[in-house]
Amino acid sequence: MPVQDSATPVPGDLREALVRLRACAAAADSEIDAFLVLLDDPDDPFLRARLQGHFTGSAWLVSADGRRVLLTHHRKLGRWLQLGGHADGERDLARVALREAEEESGLRGLVVEPAIFDIDRHWIPERGNEPGHWHYDVRHVVCATTHEAFIVGEESLDLAWKDIADLAADAEADESLRRMARRWLARGA
Repeated sequence: MPVQDSATPVPGDLREALVRLRACAAAADSEIDAFLVLLDDPDDPFLRARLQGHFTGSAWLVSADGRRVLLTHHRKLGRWLQLGGHADGERDLARVALREAEEESGLRGLVVEPAIFDIDRHWIPERGNEPGHWHYDVRHVVCATTHEAFIVGEESLDLAWKDIADLAADAEADESLRRMARRWLARGA
């Protein structure tokens, strides 16, 4: 499995990566089209200040043995989700996924796969002064390599390693988590 560490520049252009994703039929054409339209928006879609919607980067953070994924019980949304966050101007969403995985878990020695693993467009409800808006989430596989003892940060109510096979079959889990779990299992990782 090709990986990059945080000291190595992650190559690639998001447009090319989305076209490759379409070629391997890993996402619906209409979903990819929505991401491509956002990419062409004259307002910078990599900034959270673009309130209609913006890019985010998430990590499918798998254990060294590839059998578990680290999830956050998200403080603001109150649900178990993958780690991730805003691009904040960074155009390399693999870097965003790696940064967010490190910041939200306290884990070091993580590596990120440069290819897009999954995409998901989802609504974030209004909260305080922030209006409701769309997240165009680009997800990358991030692998733990050295240790798996995480630190729960202020963005999470809790963190937990979850068995990926169990997650794929869990009807109560977020649909996008189940989809990523099935995709991971289909890889035979």
